[in-house]
Amino acid sequence: MSYETLLIDKSEGIGTITLNRPEVLNAMSTVLFREMNDAVSEMEADEQIKAIILTGAGDRAFTAGADIHEMTRNAENANPLPPDPERPEYAWRIGRCKKPTIGALNGLAYGGGAVLASSLDIRVGCERTKFRFLAAAYGRVNSTWSLPMQVGWPKAKELLFTARTVEASEALQIGLLNHLVNSDDLMVKARELAELIVGNDARMVQGIKDLLIKDVGVTWREMYENELDAQAGELQPTPVLEGFKPFIDRKGRKA
Repeated sequence: MSYETLLIDKSEGIGTITLNRPEVLNAMSTVLFREMNDAVSEMEADEQIKAIILTGAGDRAFTAGADIHEMTRNAENANPLPPDPERPEYAWRIGRCKKPTIGALNGLAYGGGAVLASSLDIRVGCERTKFRFLAAAYGRVNSTWSLPMQVGWPKAKELLFTARTVEASEALQIGLLNHLVNSDDLMVKARELAELIVGNDARMVQGIKDLLIKDVGVTWREMYENELDAQAGELQPTPVLEGFKPFIDRKGRKA
C-alpha cells in the first residue's frame, strides 16, 4: 500500500512508520491520521512484523499535533467537511495494537503528538525531544487515559492542568521517556529495542501486552488470576525442550 503522508519500511521483523510532513512539523492532517491508522493496522496484521517503530521526518518534530491550519480552514468554510467518524478511535487503536510500539521521538511532541507518544509502549528520545499536553490551553481534553499510565496520577495532573513544556531530561526522570540518547543514535536505539523484541516469542510478547492492558483497573488478585488463566489457555508455556533449547545447546545437559 502506498501512502501520501508516511514513509514505510519493513525489515528484519520491524515495521517503521515515519510521519512525513516535515515542512509543517509533521502536523497530523486528516489524511495523515487516517493513513497512520491504516499503516499500523496493516503491520498489526502482517505476521512477519513483530515490532513497530513510529518516528517523524526532519530534525525538529516527531509531530506538532493536529493540523490546526486545516482545522481552521474547515471551520471557516461555509460548507465544512463532516468529521471523520473513525478519527476518535485512531489513538485507541494504536495504543491497543497487539504488536509492541516504539516511539523514536526525534523532536517535539506537542498536543496530539503528545497524545500519540503517550499511547505508545516504549519511547526513545533525544536532546531535541520535548512534550506539551496542550488540550486545556485550547479548550479541549485528551490524554487522561494515556498519560497517567506512563507517569502516574500526580504528574499527569500537573502536565494536563498546566500544558507546560516537558524537556527531554525531565521526561526521562518521570518515565515519559524510557531512554534518552544523542539524536544520532535515536533510530539505532529504537531498532536495538525492536530487535530484542523480535528475538523473543511473539505469541508471549503480544500476550503479555494484552494482559497488561486487560489488567488496568482490576485488583492485584485479579491480575494474578488473569495471568493464570492465560497460562492455562492461549498463552500455554512452550514445551520445555523447545523453549529452553538455546539454553541447553549453550550450556549442555546436566544429570
